[in-house]
Amino acid sequence: MALEDICSFKDTSGHHKWFPASPLEDTSFNLSDYYNLGWRRQKKSERNSGVPLHFFTPTLPNSAHFNHSATVRRPFPLSHGTTTLGFIFQGGVIAAADTRASAGGLVACPFVHKITPIHSHLVVTSSGSGADCMLWERILAREIRLYQLRHRRRLSIIGTAKLLSFMLHPFKGTEVCVALTLCGWDKEADNSGCANDSSLPVNQDVTAMTHPASPNSGPKLIYVCSDGARLHGDIFSVGSGSPYAYGVLDGGMRWSLGKEEAISLAREAVFRATHRDAYSGNNVDLFHITAQGWSQRQREDLKEEYYRDMEKRAKIVEERKRATELNDPR
Repeated sequence: MALEDICSFKDTSGHHKWFPASPLEDTSFNLSDYYNLGWRRQKKSERNSGVPLHFFTPTLPNSAHFNHSATVRRPFPLSHGTTTLGFIFQGGVIAAADTRASAGGLVACPFVHKITPIHSHLVVTSSGSGADCMLWERILAREIRLYQLRHRRRLSIIGTAKLLSFMLHPFKGTEVCVALTLCGWDKEADNSGCANDSSLPVNQDVTAMTHPASPNSGPKLIYVCSDGARLHGDIFSVGSGSPYAYGVLDGGMRWSLGKEEAISLAREAVFRATHRDAYSGNNVDLFHITAQGWSQRQREDLKEEYYRDMEKRAKIVEERKRATELNDPR
């Protein structure tokens, strides 16, 4: 029964028509409501041809009198802090982030994964509330997987960002705090769609459809936040350490960077941000996304980077002293 529901073999009241993911996507995308976890069903509007107006809205004790502005307050305020970044260069997309999870002045966990792989060609950097980010990343991964099972092809990065933006927009004005940067690579669709994808069940009796090659293939970098905003760009840095990271990226970023140069620049930007921002620190995670998929570098301890930087500075000071002594005739 569960497999029939997931594969859309049965019409259930949880299926609703959804906006097309992009002008090149078909309009038969369905938003699932299988993991509702006690959440209320989606509302429809006859004016908009049955398009859902609210998504994943939790049921409250007095839901009839619920007002977004009158949300439940926390017993004490929490300050969020992080450093995440992503940029596009000639060799693909680089995504980097620190690993410190902070709760006000407390370091809640020094080994958090702030970069989450969604599928083989898409990773998401997260900043904001840890619980909110984890929830929406799981929802996004589930919806993309269900789309892939139904249509035998993967949802594009632009379509993924549009889907996430539509789902987050109803929570504008609430205390939901999510800021995700989608770092990925859109592959051109071949004549068999996603039929050659090894992650799909080979025995499933679904006809593969022919889709034209997408002109929007290539590296993609899109920022989506909890008020529904969706921004496309070539470089993004999000979090309390982003001003320091931007300072490094603006000085060294260029399209012609090589792979090692881009990795070194991203590591340097995160290191400088964690050195100045108390809410960021501990380690740096780094992903490189290309047409072949994403690859993850081994996690590096920023403490070691700090000691290497201090040694480099000490060598520069020694060289200046020697040059001064040689130029001084006395």
